[in-house]
Amino acid sequence: MAASRGHGVGDVELAFGVADVANTRFAISPLWEVVASVRVVKNPAAHAVHRPWVERVRPRLARVRWPMLHALVPVPTRTIVGFVCPPPSTSAPDLGTELAAMRGMGSQVRGELPGDVPAALRPLLDDPEDGLERLAAEIAGYWEAALAPYWTRIAALLESDVLYRSRLLAEGGVARVFADLAAQVYWAGDTLRIRHRWATGTRPLRGRGLLLVPSAFAWPDVFSVSTPPWQPTLRYTPRGIGTLWERRAAEPDAPEALAAVLGRTRARLLAALDQPVSTKELAGRTGLSEAGANQHLTALRRAGLASAHRAGRRVLYTRTAVAEALMNAETGL
Repeated sequence: MAASRGHGVGDVELAFGVADVANTRFAISPLWEVVASVRVVKNPAAHAVHRPWVERVRPRLARVRWPMLHALVPVPTRTIVGFVCPPPSTSAPDLGTELAAMRGMGSQVRGELPGDVPAALRPLLDDPEDGLERLAAEIAGYWEAALAPYWTRIAALLESDVLYRSRLLAEGGVARVFADLAAQVYWAGDTLRIRHRWATGTRPLRGRGLLLVPSAFAWPDVFSVSTPPWQPTLRYTPRGIGTLWERRAAEPDAPEALAAVLGRTRARLLAALDQPVSTKELAGRTGLSEAGANQHLTALRRAGLASAHRAGRRVLYTRTAVAEALMNAETGL
């Protein structure tokens, strides 16, 4: 997979056919966030938006061994070998599912790694299957130290972007989805163009469609996968990345005018639905029981103020356009 930051030799062009439009989909990838975040830990000066996160996790990562993962993610990042994080086959896999897929990439390892690798990567060439097992263990340790404590927050941002772009797809088609996706990406005729630093040329999608993966740690780059055997993939920065590490109040404020009409509890819930969230997460943020939160969410859905969307095994709730209008009227925006 290759990185793009909007300047260089030219464009990579992804040629869409009718089947490709139909097969374009979204996914979230915990494994890719691990890989992309390594770039941030190794070079925080180039990723200022994530500096608060780096400051929190570096002491914890100092107690974790991850030499193979460290060596597999070069800085500056021109490319990352594909077997480390194959594009997910489902929309919302957990890390365990993706690590299982990675462990099955043994036949790809020697073809993607050069012969003169750092000593930390020799186990991958000597015995790819065993090397991938060791790499999976390193990734699991890195995840627990650096990403697991923040995954609810990160996933909410990613899921919010998927919901936003799914609505754009329904309203205006594929071209609308890419209109504000990234400065490096633009639509021209039936071709998606990605400004690239090191690559150029046309890559027909051949009916496989395009997998779109919002990624918190991709910022400020766009990463593309366009060579077999992987599904063509575009990893991009989601909307709202600048707010990811802002400190948040444990309990959202209830708009006074809405509280007078809906009741304070339901007004608080509505305020908390500023991004997709599960019943369990919402209960934790508001101090309600899960049963109580679910009861109020049902009432808000019946009133047309909340909607539910499935993301893998989770059901996520968010405000509707009607509720957004009410919130904006309350805050004067």
